[in-house]
Amino acid sequence: MEQLTSERLHDNLQRLKLSRAAEVLDAIALEAEEHKSSYLTFLDHLLEEEVAAKDSRRLQTAMKTAGLSSAKTIEEYDFSFHPHLDKRTVMELFDLSFISKHENVVFLGPPGVGKTHLAVSLAIKACHHGVKVYFTTMETLIRRLKEPGQSRQKAHLGSSLVVVDEVGYLAVNPQEAYLFFQFISDRYERSSTIITSNKSFGDWQELFGDPVIATAILDRFLHHCRVVNIKGHSYRLRGHSITRSVIKEREDNATEDTIN
Repeated sequence: MEQLTSERLHDNLQRLKLSRAAEVLDAIALEAEEHKSSYLTFLDHLLEEEVAAKDSRRLQTAMKTAGLSSAKTIEEYDFSFHPHLDKRTVMELFDLSFISKHENVVFLGPPGVGKTHLAVSLAIKACHHGVKVYFTTMETLIRRLKEPGQSRQKAHLGSSLVVVDEVGYLAVNPQEAYLFFQFISDRYERSSTIITSNKSFGDWQELFGDPVIATAILDRFLHHCRVVNIKGHSYRLRGHSITRSVIKEREDNATEDTIN
């Protein structure tokens, strides 16, 4: 590429704020010359680089705004570690139709089975598609709900998709239970919420300390909801002696039950 033309192109690309195109211009031009590519092919390649860079920046901004610190994807989830989990049921969630239908999703299971991984993967997929997402833990959400001046302008109320992680790890008092009920009621049939919990629904009465409030929460949340129950052992502790001991203990208990 002629020096003056190259300098003018670089200058114009920078003025148009096409920084990625300016960065890769020389390399793509050299590649086009080597392959004797057409002008349209050269331009197409250059603009693809710019669009990809802008999409990446937009996604990173959306993830930061949503409170997503890690970029876990569904491709990284090890379904083979949980052979009883129906992969099709999980993958159907990734068409994101539940968001347009204002449905909820709940991932249930013991610690370490990948509930948060799946929830984060769904949140990232939603960010890719321009959905306003907010990720929080139950503890942080309760703290936010206690703040004065709650309105739908708050991210945890106004986002199209809210992920509430770690529901059930800490007990809540009656006031906090009522605030969570209000949160679920406010989003009911308006937007979607994903919950991860280590507690079965039968344990929610104890978790919220009030059977009436627990029933009211479940009534609204489960009305339009997809439930994914993950049974198994902790992926993080795979191969650890603790996990092997637990498995052996369960097998021994099962053998004793069979004999008795």
